[in-house]
Order: sequence, then structure tokens, then C-alpha cells
Amino acid sequence: MPRVEVNGIGIHFEEHGSGPPLVMIGGLGADTYLWSKQIPAFSELFRVLVFDNRGSGESDKPDEPYSIPMFTADTLALMRALGIEKAHVMGASLGGLIAQELVVTHPETVDRLVLVCTTSNGPRSIRPSLWSLIPMLFRLRRTGDPAADTRRAFSIFAHPRWMEANPDEVEEYVAWRVDHPQPRFAFKRQRGAIKGFHREDRLGAIAAPTLIVHGDSDRIAPAANARTLGELIPNAEVVILEESGHACSFDQRERFNEAVLGFLTGAWEGGGQ
Repeated sequence: MPRVEVNGIGIHFEEHGSGPPLVMIGGLGADTYLWSKQIPAFSELFRVLVFDNRGSGESDKPDEPYSIPMFTADTLALMRALGIEKAHVMGASLGGLIAQELVVTHPETVDRLVLVCTTSNGPRSIRPSLWSLIPMLFRLRRTGDPAADTRRAFSIFAHPRWMEANPDEVEEYVAWRVDHPQPRFAFKRQRGAIKGFHREDRLGAIAAPTLIVHGDSDRIAPAANARTLGELIPNAEVVILEESGHACSFDQRERFNEAVLGFLTGAWEGGGQ
């Protein structure tokens, strides 16, 4: 299992394909499985690097405070350890905040930037309403049945129509999460890194071509956040995927992959909302 020691911890990573480097950064609680619907297509054109953030998957999980700059330092150190000086960078949710920090603090390392179902996390970000938070908290409760808890939690992230139409894939995801659980303390450490962090006042300095992709039915980070990011980042393109949730790389993978690949190769001519 490929691992590299960076910043005092072991990071699990995978590389697929060859070509220009594409670094894909996962979200809160996610591991490399997050990108399982992208890797086959993307690795035909790119050297795809996916990895588990500290606290997730097979990477080390020190029980200490985490921060977005810390995650960013891990990402940068991993890139350097693998000889990657500059890459296309894609971050989802929490990974989107890490990608924002990377492009703001080390702009020379980012070629094209893709932000997926994320926010600025600053004053202009849009939070879920109280009426949407209450049922989400109910579904996220733990009952002691890992499969049932995971299945119920996933219903918050993926669009209900996709879940109804793809029960086998839902169960595949549930089985993976049950077999690869994240310790509760590690989830809390990752979540703690988000609180209070933002680079909203520096997003206007981003020079990298940027694509912002979001699901229209995202319950975690409402889709209005994509439009806000599009206003904050110069010349950013925004794509809102219909009938898609926070897990838009899953429930609308064909349209997601088409938009991202087109953007990264320069073949896409926009058409977002």
C-alpha cells in the first residue's frame, strides 16, 4: 500500500495513469473511494493522484488539532515527495477549502482549479437552513448498526432519485464505509479544522482558471455557494448539476466528468448556470 511520510505522519496515496498531474483532494471523512467514479476516466488523460487526508482512510490519524493550513501543507509535501511541482487541483467540500488555501498561498503549484460542492466558508457563504439541519441531524445519529447508519447518512449526500435508481451502488458504498470506518475522534478533528477558517478576502487574487461544480440539491453546502464563489474568483465558470446532491461526483458522474474533463483539457466551452 503506497505511503509517504510527510509532516510527521504517513499519508496513503494512489497514482493512476500518466500525463499532466491532477491532484484530487477529498472531503470531510472521505477517503480515496470518493473519486472511484472519476479515476477510470480521468486516468486516461492525466497522472491522477488521490490520497487520504490525515484522519481519513489509511493515512495516520493523530489525535490533535487539525487545520486547513495543516491539510494544505500535507498536500504540498505529498506533491513534492512525488516530484509534482505543478498540477491541476480539484477539491471537494473540505477538500475545496484545502484547494483554496493551496492556490492562494502557493499559486505557482496550481495549473487549473476545480472546486466541487464547497464554499468560501467566509461571511458570504450560505449555511443550510434550520429546517434542513434538523432532519439532517436526525439522519446522522448513530444507532449502533453501522450499515443502517451509513445508508441513512448517505441519503443526505446523494440525490434521492439516484439512490432509488441505484440500490446496488448504494450498498457497495455502504459496504466500503463499514469495512473502512473513520474513528469518531478523527472525524471531529477534521470537522474542527473547518470552523473559523476562510480565505474569502484573498479569493480575488486567484489567477488560475477555475471551474466550480455544484449539485442543485446540495443539503450540506447549498448551491448558492457556487455562485458566490463564482463572484469572488475572477473569470470562474460555474456549473450547477440538476438532480444532484453534495455527492455530485457520484449521482451525476457522467455530467460531472464531462464538465471537469472538458475544462481541464480546454475542450469545454462553458454552459454552466
